[in-house]
Amino acid sequence: MPQLDTSTWFITIVSSMATLFILFQLKISSQTFPAAPSPKVLTTEKTKNPWESKWTKIYLPLSLPQQ
Repeated sequence: MPQLDTSTWFITIVSSMATLFILFQLKISSQTFPAAPSPKVLTTEKTKNPWESKWTKIYLPLSLPQQ
């Protein structure tokens, strides 16, 4: 039974890994990513709701007059 020649395995594995690394680097470098978000100054406007201008009172059941 002949011996398996493993003398070329190291260079084959190393060259395959180098090729994959270069291919992935080229693929990633060709991607376009959106720009970093810049802080935006927001001006919040106070909206007038109809219930804000009216005076309301919440009556609790225990605070109602006894009947």
